[in-house]
Amino acid sequence: MQLISIIVPCYNEEESIPLFYQRVETILTEFNRHKEQYQWEYWFINDGSQDASLQQMAYLHARVPETVHYITFTRNFGKEAALLAGLKEAHGDLVAVMDVDLQDPPELLPTMIETLEASDYDVIGTQRVDRTGEPWLRAKLSTAFYHVINRISQVQIVPGARDYRLMRQAVVQAIVAMPEYNRFSKGIFSWVGFKTKYLPFHHQDRIAGETHWSLRQLIAYSLEGIMDYSEVPLSLASWLGGISCVVAIFSMIGIVIRALVFGSTTAGWSSLVAIILLLGGLQLFCLGILGKYIGKIYLETKHRPIYLVKEKC
Repeated sequence: MQLISIIVPCYNEEESIPLFYQRVETILTEFNRHKEQYQWEYWFINDGSQDASLQQMAYLHARVPETVHYITFTRNFGKEAALLAGLKEAHGDLVAVMDVDLQDPPELLPTMIETLEASDYDVIGTQRVDRTGEPWLRAKLSTAFYHVINRISQVQIVPGARDYRLMRQAVVQAIVAMPEYNRFSKGIFSWVGFKTKYLPFHHQDRIAGETHWSLRQLIAYSLEGIMDYSEVPLSLASWLGGISCVVAIFSMIGIVIRALVFGSTTAGWSSLVAIILLLGGLQLFCLGILGKYIGKIYLETKHRPIYLVKEKC
C-alpha cells in the first residue's frame, strides 16, 4: 500500500485548517473506497502563526496522531521555508503540496494520483488558467512576470503554474538536496527538470480568511525569483553603463566643436544639471542591482538555517 504525504504550509489559517482537512479527507476516502491501495498523512507547517492555527493542528493530531502531523517554527520564516520543512519530513511514495485556503482544489487529487500512476511522469502540476475575481493590476502584473522571467531565464515556468503538485519521492529528494538559502519554489520545481504534466483549473476563492500576500510582497517575491534565475539584470546594468559612456563621449565632442566654432558660452546650465542627475541616477540604479546580487551572496555565505523548529509532532 502506497503512502501519500500532503504538505500544507499555514500562516494564520485557524479558520481554514479544519475545513481543509475535512474536505481533503472526504475526497481521498471516497477515492480509496474501492481500491484501498493508498494511505495518506498530513504535514501541517505552522509558519509562526499569531492566531489559533497551532491549536487547530494539535486538535487534529490528538484525534488522528498516526495521520496528522505538524511542525511549528520559532517565528515566521516564510512560505518557502515551510515548503522545504514539509518536503524534508515527507517520506511518502507520493508527495503533494497544497495551500490550506482551498484555492488549490482538492477535487483534482484523485486525477493527479491516477495520472501519475498510469504514466511515466514524475510530477503532476496544476495551472490556473484564469484570474477571475482578482484585482486587475495584480492579474496584469502576474502575467507580465511570467512573460519576463521566461524571456530572460533559462528556467521556463508555465504561466499560472501553482505550487500545488504531486511528486514522486525521487523529485522530492532532488529538491531537498538543493541547499540554497534564497529559495524560489516555482523556479526550483522547473530547474530540477523531471518530466511534468500540468492539469488546468479555474480560479477558486479562499474558503475562509483573507490573503496574506500584499501587492508589494508579490512584487518583491517576483523580483527575487527573477534575480535567482537570471543574470540579465546584471547585464542590463553593464549595458546602461556602456551606453552612458558612449553618450558622454559624443557629448564632449559636441561641446569641443561648439566651443571652437562659436566660442565659449555660459548657456546650457539647466541641460547640464539634467544630464548629471540622469547619469547619477543610472549609476545608483546599477549599484542597486549589483547590491541585490551581493546581498544574496552574503546571505548564502552566512550558512544560517533556513528555518528553526520549535515543536514537531
